[in-house]
Amino acid sequence: FPELHAAVAGLPVASSRVLPGLVLRRDFAAYCPAGGQLRAVLVTEPLRPALSAPGVEFVVGSEGQYEASLRWAAGRTEALMKHLESNNIKLLLSSVKQEEVVISCAKVHGVSVVECLSREEMALISEITGVSPYAPFGDSIHREITETAVATFCQPLLLGSKRCVHIGFTSACAFQPHCLVLCGPVDSVNEQHAAALQGAFTMLQQLFKAVDQ
Repeated sequence: FPELHAAVAGLPVASSRVLPGLVLRRDFAAYCPAGGQLRAVLVTEPLRPALSAPGVEFVVGSEGQYEASLRWAAGRTEALMKHLESNNIKLLLSSVKQEEVVISCAKVHGVSVVECLSREEMALISEITGVSPYAPFGDSIHREITETAVATFCQPLLLGSKRCVHIGFTSACAFQPHCLVLCGPVDSVNEQHAAALQGAFTMLQQLFKAVDQ
């Protein structure tokens, strides 16, 4: 329920509504409008390659070596974005904040980016779509990307003064997600309405639960 409702204070209760798909309560880090169905990937790591592995000391002998290392990382990032574009990937959903070089490359190659998604949001998207996060720096950066979700739409959404992302997925299961937008004059009223609705849904779950005969 927490991932399937959004509260908006400062609006009348009558403005509440149900929207198909998911409402992610954060803005696009990069937005490249695209029509039709969009292929999307989930990522859980930075897409700019690290200059060293965790626990490994990175030592450079000169400023020139350091600048060469940065150019290498930027080149790998550019190559990865080209690879996403060649696989017709139009949307990147990330659980971590990506560096500015990643966002800039994404804009150049027509890839929208939503970052800093919570663990719960990533798990819900994986459940809906049936895909696992994409590991970009495995055996080969150029291997075919098979773990992709299909978004039927992906667009900005303004809830009060907050910019959000409204996205719909082709579901791999019977679950067709909808998001409840709860409006109220103040946060406390929204919290009361959300608690009451969650309680009602819990009661309905119990009411329609299969009983072994």
